[in-house]
Amino acid sequence: MLFCVNIACGLSLRPAVNVEDVDSDHEKGSGAGGGRGEETILNSQDPKLTTLTVPVAPSGVNDVKYSLLTLIIKIKHLIFFLALFPSLKERPASSASQTSTVVNERLQELVRMFKERTEKAKEKLIDTDSSDEDSVITSPQPAPAAPPPDGDEKEMEEQSNHGRKVKTPRWIQACMHFRFPASIDPFTNLMYVLWMFLVSLAWNWNVWFIPVRWAFPYQTPDNIYYWLLTDYLCDLIYILDITIFQPRLQFVRGGDIVCDKKDMRKNYMKTRRFKFDVASLVPLELFYFKTGINPLLRLPRLLKINSFFEFNERLEAILTKAYIYRVIRTTTYLLYCLHCNACLYYWGSAFKGLGSTKWVYNGEGNSYIRCYYFAVKTLITIGGLPDPTTLFEIIFQLINYFVGVFAFSIMIGQMRDVVGAATAGQTYYRTCMDNTIKYMSSYRIPKDVQNRVKTWYNYTWQSQGMLDEQELLTQLPDKMRLDIAIDVNYSIVSKVPLFQGCDRQMIFDMLKSLRSVVYLPGDYVCKKDEVGREMYIIKAGEVQVVGGPDGKTVFVTLRAGSVFGEISLLAVGGGNRRTANVIAHGFANLFILDKKDLNEILVHYPESKKLLRKKARKMLNKGKKPEPKEETKEAPPVPAAPVRPETPKLLRAALEMTERSSGLKGALAKVKEKTNKSSISLQVNITKT
Repeated sequence: MLFCVNIACGLSLRPAVNVEDVDSDHEKGSGAGGGRGEETILNSQDPKLTTLTVPVAPSGVNDVKYSLLTLIIKIKHLIFFLALFPSLKERPASSASQTSTVVNERLQELVRMFKERTEKAKEKLIDTDSSDEDSVITSPQPAPAAPPPDGDEKEMEEQSNHGRKVKTPRWIQACMHFRFPASIDPFTNLMYVLWMFLVSLAWNWNVWFIPVRWAFPYQTPDNIYYWLLTDYLCDLIYILDITIFQPRLQFVRGGDIVCDKKDMRKNYMKTRRFKFDVASLVPLELFYFKTGINPLLRLPRLLKINSFFEFNERLEAILTKAYIYRVIRTTTYLLYCLHCNACLYYWGSAFKGLGSTKWVYNGEGNSYIRCYYFAVKTLITIGGLPDPTTLFEIIFQLINYFVGVFAFSIMIGQMRDVVGAATAGQTYYRTCMDNTIKYMSSYRIPKDVQNRVKTWYNYTWQSQGMLDEQELLTQLPDKMRLDIAIDVNYSIVSKVPLFQGCDRQMIFDMLKSLRSVVYLPGDYVCKKDEVGREMYIIKAGEVQVVGGPDGKTVFVTLRAGSVFGEISLLAVGGGNRRTANVIAHGFANLFILDKKDLNEILVHYPESKKLLRKKARKMLNKGKKPEPKEETKEAPPVPAAPVRPETPKLLRAALEMTERSSGLKGALAKVKEKTNKSSISLQVNITKT
């Protein structure tokens, strides 16, 4: 709503006021023409008007502070208007003055209403305890998105073709709208990893088949075109990699990621990899016209080995169990050494003549399998081979043995390192467990305690894959540690009712201080009356709050997402002692937050600290019964006649003794009478007071 006050400022004219109630949701043009139901109090006589516009908070805004400030602005403007025209109250009775009086009364009424609203708003701001601490002002939710189209409409798009409707598959549409990226991140782009797989496949084609085509008679005039077609397809992959992909790779310069096309191209051309890539495409195939199709002329293609190594690094980075790929790759290295040795053995046998001696290949059976078997027996030094007879055979066999010893030992050592790295975690777990068992045995710890320790080791390792996850996170920067904690634990902590409504950044800071601990079935998480220094959040499992005379009565069972220990940690209720016993019902994984860490966090978030204390106090008082009101105690009725007190036992015994002696009977009777009188008078005085 907008309250507009028009003031006529002419000296010769009477001051005129035009008060309009204008709806902010409508424009001025919509109310023109006299169609509105609003009544003009006084028409202005001067065209030059000063309009005083006071904005009011739009409907739907529930911000109390904004409303308070807006009301204060209104009051100031209205007071200024009344001070500017004091003559409105003292003008003699006339038609105009009467109208001004009406305006003045209405303005005074508005001022009074604004003051009342201001006082109410101040009370709401000052008395924050009366407000609901659990209420959270939520931003208006966006309108729900339109439902997606049907699957058939998604996958197909109708196009007109000569008056007929043709449905285009979705993958064709994706290809038509595909745009090649201007820059590529080599570490996170999956498309680049797939492309490197194709480049590595082309490189492996050359590595494995160039020796085979050179040594064995597998390349014939009948199938030469298939070999050449595959060769040139691999060359095309090399060319695309050099011209399209490598010049678009992002790089880091001075701490900044460079994405400029010219800079990326220049950076690639300055590297050694560019030189090897260009050398790998040297067109030695031009010598085919003189020497014929010789596969050895394609040996420069092997210089693109950097692409193969890069593919290995990228693949290991995205695999969850990279050690499996390392074992396969190491085994492939050994098989390739045997492959090359088999090719050399067949070439040597063909050079000396197939079947010319006992040492060479006799030409029977599958040539590649027979030669590969010979290479395995030679490099692994199994023995049982025919003795070489000629000088060529002796030198060839000596080189075979010499290379085989080194190659086989290197492969075995590398395989040992790969397997050792794959089982490093398991080895660490076994070492810790063995050392703990040795320690407990040396101090003669009871067997039941030792069994519980072993159970804890086994369950923790099987459920988490590690003994202490904080040991891994301490190596990371603070920002990365926070990102991991948010992804892993925020979904659990955000659902805890105690932290709902707290500052989001406070919860983020708290996530970094949480420790994960596993409790075995029957373990005491905390005991009653012990000093509380920790708060617990259940991540998985269940815990039970027990008590009673026998200490085994289950009061309540807490499940994942519940919080306990916050009352003593926040010092609510006048102390920091535990109020109950808590036992793990089964295997329970709990988050632990220390009191020191929580206090360091809450120092920076006073509002969240106040809210947490309120909620903890409310939880503490939730289970208590309301105290009964004190009723007016009625005064005991005063007896009408004083009751005679009982004769003391000692005096009765003395009287019985005096019955036998008549001389003392009269004297003791007088003593008894005086005692009764004094006791009666004392009782009367007490009742009067």
